[in-house]
Amino acid sequence: MEYGDIFILGWNLNAMMFVLNLLVAINIFRSGQIADIEKNKQILDELHSEFEKLYPNRKFETIISYIVPFAAFYRVGYKLIEIYMFLKKNKNSTIFDFMIYKYQVDIQKAKSR
Repeated sequence: MEYGDIFILGWNLNAMMFVLNLLVAINIFRSGQIADIEKNKQILDELHSEFEKLYPNRKFETIISYIVPFAAFYRVGYKLIEIYMFLKKNKNSTIFDFMIYKYQVDIQKAKSR
């Protein structure tokens, strides 16, 4: 394999993870009740605004990870495994529970530094 082939493979895997991530998000919105989604969105918006204050460059990190070959593949793959393990350990929990947990953990990490 040449370097060009390796880069193309990495970008294809990044694109695959982007589509997989999008499908998971669409699945979540299809399965939830509209009232529940609105309530959870308000909670997540508050946590997200605090998270953005502590990590202002997070959007750029995400964009760069999709540009660098294989980076998004490993990043999203790790995140999906983390979600699966959280849902397996905490029965009757949802993705929104994981998102709240993850925001709170990341905010606590940043504040403790």
